[in-house]
Amino acid sequence: MMFALLDQPATSGQPAWIQFVFLGGMGLLFYFLLIRPQSKARKETEARLAKLKAGDEVVLSSGLYATIDRVEDKHIWLKLGSSVVKARRTAVAALAVEPETPQN
Repeated sequence: MMFALLDQPATSGQPAWIQFVFLGGMGLLFYFLLIRPQSKARKETEARLAKLKAGDEVVLSSGLYATIDRVEDKHIWLKLGSSVVKARRTAVAALAVEPETPQN
């Protein structure tokens, strides 16, 4: 009895192009819900980090507030109290004083 079910064809009666449309739709949904927003956020972060300059007050990913002393390619020198420390640019989470965006 069980072997009789295995002998039947595996088609569900739908044309093959419907399956391709479904897979294509799933691919587009995946792109617009996951990939595109993530790449947009990454580009915004890279643009924000590229604009860092000496004298900016920033919040680090650790939660510390610091002032930028000087900027290099991949690193920045930060004033923390009376000492100056070296950190990666990616350690900056945000500017301490972000411009407010208008709320609608």
